[in-house]
Amino acid sequence: MALATPPYESEPKNGREPGRKRVFLVGNPNVGKSVLFNALTSSYAVVSNYPGTTVEVSRGKLRLDGEELEVVDTPGMYSLRPITEEERVARDLLLRDDGVIVSVVDAKNLPRLLPMTLELSMLGRPLILVCNLMDEAKGAGVTLDVKALSRKLGVPVVATVATRGAGLDELKKLIEREAAVAGAPFALPGPIGAAVETIAGALNGVPSAPFLALLHLEGDAAAAQIAPVEPEIIARARAFLADARPSAVSAEISKLFRKRASEILADVFVQGRRASSRWRERVDGMLLNPWTGFPVLAIVLYLGLYEFVGVFGGQVVVGWLENDLFLSHVNPWLSALFAKYVPWAVIRDLFVGEDGVLTMGIRYAVAIILPVVGSFFLAFSVLEDSGYLPRLALMLNRLFRVIGLNGRAVIPLILGFGCDTTATMVTRVLETTRERVIATFLLALAIPCSAQIGLILGLLGGHPAAMGLWIFTVAGIFLISGTLMARFLPGKQARFFMELPPLRVPSLKNVLNKTMSRMGWYFLEVVPLFVLASVLVWIGNITGLFPKLIAATEPVMRALGLPGAASKAFLFGFFRRDYGAAGLYELQKAGALDGVQLLVSAVTLTLFLPCIAQFLMMKRERGWKVTLLMSGVILALAISVGWALNQILLLSGVTL
Repeated sequence: MALATPPYESEPKNGREPGRKRVFLVGNPNVGKSVLFNALTSSYAVVSNYPGTTVEVSRGKLRLDGEELEVVDTPGMYSLRPITEEERVARDLLLRDDGVIVSVVDAKNLPRLLPMTLELSMLGRPLILVCNLMDEAKGAGVTLDVKALSRKLGVPVVATVATRGAGLDELKKLIEREAAVAGAPFALPGPIGAAVETIAGALNGVPSAPFLALLHLEGDAAAAQIAPVEPEIIARARAFLADARPSAVSAEISKLFRKRASEILADVFVQGRRASSRWRERVDGMLLNPWTGFPVLAIVLYLGLYEFVGVFGGQVVVGWLENDLFLSHVNPWLSALFAKYVPWAVIRDLFVGEDGVLTMGIRYAVAIILPVVGSFFLAFSVLEDSGYLPRLALMLNRLFRVIGLNGRAVIPLILGFGCDTTATMVTRVLETTRERVIATFLLALAIPCSAQIGLILGLLGGHPAAMGLWIFTVAGIFLISGTLMARFLPGKQARFFMELPPLRVPSLKNVLNKTMSRMGWYFLEVVPLFVLASVLVWIGNITGLFPKLIAATEPVMRALGLPGAASKAFLFGFFRRDYGAAGLYELQKAGALDGVQLLVSAVTLTLFLPCIAQFLMMKRERGWKVTLLMSGVILALAISVGWALNQILLLSGVTL
């Protein structure tokens, strides 16, 4: 399977000039699209929300022969006829903007993925098919005649191994040449084809008319907005169909695309004997079988989350940055600088006071959270690149269905153990609003971030029984809350499908690229939230609001069996999760908390309100109404569980 450039047509078939300003990378998840994006752009990607949605789109620059093109990495999709919000965004990008479309497929799964390339051909755009992961295809026994596939499709086809850079030069040449032209749109046969022609005829001159006609037949609202058609014409088109229901039409269209893909691949794609890989099969079996998969998960969480993120990132790196750098050098220098040049104490307090923007907000973001989140992103990228996460999702799917989610929710929930703010944003990968609401609520209620976990483990370290009860109680609340939401929250259970990529040894370059990209997001999105938290703390101090709130919450602390001094830890825990745990740690060192009080305070603080950064992210993702309702329920639930736990322990005479 040589990585050679196949033949292609030299002139546009539809008279349109090929797009030269944008390149759209389109493909399923797990086909190497993001790796290809990084290889083409070789620069930091600009990540922004698509207008009117929370779906992110990555954009980078590709320079070819002195001309700069914008490369757009569209969200992963399985079809141009969308189900999820991510698929709708990708589809709308392609309909709205002109440019070269690069359809990226996993070469070994070409029979299943080629139908979407046929859908893309109906857009009438310059189209290139990239058969990626050719090394894995060879290992799977696949033989692919790239030149014959190009002739049959009528568009350029290039074989690549993006992680190694194989085939990328050929792809760049195809993008650069005027010969990257639009192929002839796939003409659907039979009654569906006649119906499409009827609607497309009414859309004469409208770009992507054949595809928009498909959407009209399926009753897609986007088609009516982009290219309205008289209802009489649609009715005339549907008269060709034996069953004009949108669901039946959609099923028939999918069947025709699959049939045509099978015809094209009949003599160009051969699935031979897969190369023997017993160790992969054995590891796969271990990861997918709950009896062995859960122990493996425990090992991964211990080594990856506790040892690497919690101990190395949260203690070693944080200790050096906070104590040796900020507290010993940066903060004293800033305090001296402001003392010399800023005569107003209230302004100095805003920037370099105990809770100042620079001495607390920036120090907290850079010296405390950044190492923890950075080490988590690094560990997460390794797991992601290895192919472990889809297997974990498949193993946990049955359990997650009980709480109204499916295996896809593994990703945001695991991210929550690193940073709940990040994880709340990532809930957008879930298919339905119902799932996103459930996942957001569970993240805010019962998933402690890595900074909080580290301090709570330190808090309960000398009380193993208390630690066991803490884990049992929080996990129980997580399952009970999710089960109740699944039962009473309106909406249907989302379908679950997930590509299982082969197990791989993670690529160091790929892991570092992903980590750096996510760290860039952290600085752009999260650091301003910590600065805002510092400003709010400053306002609370100068207005006297905080002392009043502390006094007002002391009765609640006493009802929980805790000393009144614990109220400050809970109040500040809203602004900084680890600050609340640190306050309890100080009370423990002072001998103010016994074993029972430690357990009650740890459980209550874990279930307590999300930190302000997560709160603001919840508002951004779910809106004010849902965020305030969730926060009220969480606050009431945390206090109720803490009170009930204290009463049970006291009545049973348990000492910890």
